[in-house]
Amino acid sequence: MTNRKKVVHITTVHHPLDPRIYYKECQSLQEAGYDVTLIAPDGKETIKESNVNVVSITKRKNKILRMLLSTVEAYKAAKKQKADFYQIHDPELLPVAWLLKKKDNVVIYDIHEDYETSIMQKDYIKKPMRKLIAKAYRTIEGIFAQKLELCLAEKYYKEKYPRGTCVLNYPILNPEARTARKTKEPVVDEIIYTGNVSVERGALLQARIPVVDPSMSIHFYGKCPKHLAENMLEQAGDYRSQVKIEGIDRYVPKDEIDQAYSSRNWLAGIALFPRDDHYMKKELTKFFEYMSYGLPIICSNFPVWKQFVETHRCGIAVDPTNDTELKAAIEYIRTHPEEAWNMGENGKKSVREQLNWDKEAEKLVQWYQELELAQDQTESFKQRNF
Repeated sequence: MTNRKKVVHITTVHHPLDPRIYYKECQSLQEAGYDVTLIAPDGKETIKESNVNVVSITKRKNKILRMLLSTVEAYKAAKKQKADFYQIHDPELLPVAWLLKKKDNVVIYDIHEDYETSIMQKDYIKKPMRKLIAKAYRTIEGIFAQKLELCLAEKYYKEKYPRGTCVLNYPILNPEARTARKTKEPVVDEIIYTGNVSVERGALLQARIPVVDPSMSIHFYGKCPKHLAENMLEQAGDYRSQVKIEGIDRYVPKDEIDQAYSSRNWLAGIALFPRDDHYMKKELTKFFEYMSYGLPIICSNFPVWKQFVETHRCGIAVDPTNDTELKAAIEYIRTHPEEAWNMGENGKKSVREQLNWDKEAEKLVQWYQELELAQDQTESFKQRNF
């Protein structure tokens, strides 16, 4: 690439070291020859050294202040960059994206979540209002996104955004990573969960694992509100000492989670979520991480999840509300070390050959190049005809 195009990624919500934004997209575009800048809350304070230019905006915990003030601050910082590409990562930045869009640039809306169904989960919104707000959001999103390119983190988002381009949130291949499951022999009676910890993500169900099987312990690695951690320990009752939570009221960075995977010979990785429209069709990032570290998966038997683990022969799907099924799955993995080993190896093979960021990075860079070419052709046409 002879003329380095300037790319600016913007978030007011995500951590500066968010794996999809910083480690995957920003790093891949920088390595491909783009001049990449990341605008994020406390960015420079968090990322001390980087090949990516980092610009800080104020970190605000209050959601209203963040939506009112951080978006304005992000817009001012982004406008100064005069970039060829802008990529926003939060729905509250849609007005910013709309203002940044000019005839001579490309603005991308990176859709990390199904925000319409996510609104239906919000306990702080009264139930009768959730559907109304979700529909209003979809309408507003549609208006602001008309002139934006859409980047989709999940395959099923195509159902809602047919013109979007999928750049899936698959894991970064790390050839130096030590496999979590290191032997075919019986392993420790410990299960790992990684990622944000919430009720919607099965925190209370998974905290009961030692109650379902008193020989088991579960370790959570991910940000967890203190009040929820207390509720989780209550769910475990007399077995609360067998519930370990790393990340109470703090963000757990990627390198710490990677170390956790390799720290012991985990029995399995778990994703036991309650039934919820927001997660029913998602292929969770933690699936790919568990697989890349050779861990069998125990997950809820949502049709998409069940098909996923059966297709890749990498785990067992159970009814998340059925203690008998859950205990039987744990017992099977524990007492069938050869089968459990094969699940882990099957998962690693699928990630290595198909489900990895290397392939998605190629798609991302190629897409950027296509957008760049289309933009250049448009500008050339205008110059010839006006």
